[in-house]
Parts: sequence; structure tokens; C-alpha cells
Amino acid sequence: MENKKNNKLIFAIFGIVVAILIAIIVILVIVLNKKSKTTVKESNVKKDNVAIIDNNSNKNENSQNLNSNDTNATTDNVTADNKISKNPIATIDVKNYGTIKVELYPDIAPNTVNNFITLANNGFYDGLTFHRVIKDFIIQGGDKKGDGTGSPYLSDLDSSISEEQDKEYAIKGEFKANGYDNSLKHTEGVISMARADYSAYGKTEEGYNSAGSQFFIVTKTTPSLDGLYTSFGKVKEGMDIVHKIENASTSDDDKPTEDIVINSIKVDTYGENYELPETLDCFDLYSYLINNY
Repeated sequence: MENKKNNKLIFAIFGIVVAILIAIIVILVIVLNKKSKTTVKESNVKKDNVAIIDNNSNKNENSQNLNSNDTNATTDNVTADNKISKNPIATIDVKNYGTIKVELYPDIAPNTVNNFITLANNGFYDGLTFHRVIKDFIIQGGDKKGDGTGSPYLSDLDSSISEEQDKEYAIKGEFKANGYDNSLKHTEGVISMARADYSAYGKTEEGYNSAGSQFFIVTKTTPSLDGLYTSFGKVKEGMDIVHKIENASTSDDDKPTEDIVINSIKVDTYGENYELPETLDCFDLYSYLINNY
């Protein structure tokens, strides 16, 4: 009789332990899903793991001449054989909004431009959305999942990649904090790459090198982004469309209440050939935490 009671007690304790472990795993998965979002910080102030903008911090910044910080950004380049080559132009067609034309700067961020051109002209962005919109800051898009957690695959760059070889990838951040000389400031209309932030886990470099497909367009000059994100082009036509998008109604997590769909992004390279980008393996935050905590 005493043994039966002991057995029941053991089973009860075992059941409680299993339930606690399952609860911990569920909570961990939810937290990781939020933490691994590819995004761009608005300031050093955070709310629910998502940075929030400090509107007062940019009052004086917005009065600057928006063209004064654009260095080395020219429409025509002179090649070694003295031929004039034009910078590529990306045409972003946004459903129910209009067209945005962006000049890309391969001389400033060559690998990032290669990546963007390849994805765009392979149709990767067609049908995706601007999933994050913050007035007086940015509009962000280019995520397959539509929530900031998605990454592109090698097969999105090269359709000949086999299923066995295919995997998510990232590209190296081409900005000052990551040891790269990028002179393009985040003034109004500049396009830049969103990335993850793993600094809270002591993995700052992995965050620097976590950009993939998601990009953002700056709607108001924001010097705090300079040197921390890869700027690689600037809007030449359609800034009114960008501002129209930034004024869209959004939910508490900055997601538009109605989908803002990117019909297509196509890049005119004016006959120039742009190589496939150099890629990196994506940092697996989930595995890192499981193995180290």
C-alpha cells in the first residue's frame, strides 16, 4: 500500500516537472521569435523588445540640408577605360500607392547592391509587403514571412541550387561599426538594410552580419543610424509615395492595418553585369541559447 502511494507521488512530481519544462520551452520559442526580428532601431529607448522612436531627438536633425550628407553618390561613374556607366535604378511598384525609383550605389556598398539586384530581378520581392511603418522614421519591407523574422534562401539568388544545398543566408554589413567605410548618411530617402540585434547575448558581430532581404527607406533624416546599418542608395523619384506610405494606419507593433503590397521591384542595370553576392550562414540564436544556457 505504501509503495503504491510512493509511486503515485513520484508520477505526480514527474508530471509537474514535465509540464514546467514544456512551459519553459514554449516561452523560449515565443521570446526568440520576437528577439530574432530583422529590424532597425529608432533610438536607445525600447518597449517590449521593439525600439520606439524619440520624436524630440530629431527636431534639429530634420532642419539640415538633406543633400549635404550625400557623399560619393553620383548618377554616372567613370570606369577605368573612361566609359560612362550609370548607377542601377530600382523601380518599386507599390499597389494602390504608386512607383518609387531608387538609385543604387555599388561604389558605396557593392555586395549589398549585388544582393538587392539579384533578389529583385529574380522576382523575390514581388507580392511582399511593407510590414513595418513608422512616421518620421522609416518604412520597412522585403520579408517573406511579413513579420520581420524571415530570411532569404540561397535558391532565391540562384535557382540551380539543389534542395540539399539550399539554406537561409545573410550578408556582411557594409558600415563603419563593422569595419567598412560607408560614407552615405541616413538622410531622407536613403535606402538601407535592416538587420537583427544580438548584442544582448554578446553576439554583436553576428547581428552586424545578419541582413538578408529586408530593407528600409528613411522618411526623416536620422543620424543615429549612420555607421550601424548598410545604406546603399537613395530615392530619386516618388518620395511623395514614401511619405504617403509612412502615413498609413498601423497597429501597436507598427504593422499597417491594411497590407501595403509591393507589386514588384525591378532593377535597370543599364547593361552592366552584377555578380551574385557573397553570403554567410545565418546565426542560429535558438541553438546558441539552448547550448549555452
